[in-house]
Amino acid sequence: MNQPMIRISVAPRFIAEQSNPEVGKYFFSYTITLVNADTQSCQLISRRWLITDGEGNEQKVMGEGVVGKQPIITAGESFTYTSGVLLDSPVGTMEGSYQMVDQENSAFEVIIEPFLLAFPGAIN
Repeated sequence: MNQPMIRISVAPRFIAEQSNPEVGKYFFSYTITLVNADTQSCQLISRRWLITDGEGNEQKVMGEGVVGKQPIITAGESFTYTSGVLLDSPVGTMEGSYQMVDQENSAFEVIIEPFLLAFPGAIN
């Protein structure tokens, strides 16, 4: 059986209220939508993130599920969540993957392509 088709979209956003640029703290939220464009259900089991700030410092994050959930995404449905990250620089990137299982309990990985986190005006 082929790996289920999961489409990922990401919407990052700078959160001024939780940031303090004067001391080098920049908070970003990111909203991710996973769309199950397949004919079978699947479940998100865990996540891996590589977060890189503008100085090249890397932070790796791994854990079960997302925002405390291991959602089952039925065929044709989607799951959206919002989380956040604090950077020590005005610009950074995130990339990673979700570890998932299909309805036969076969494991597969969904890649999250790198996306930009940028303080408004930091990049021209």
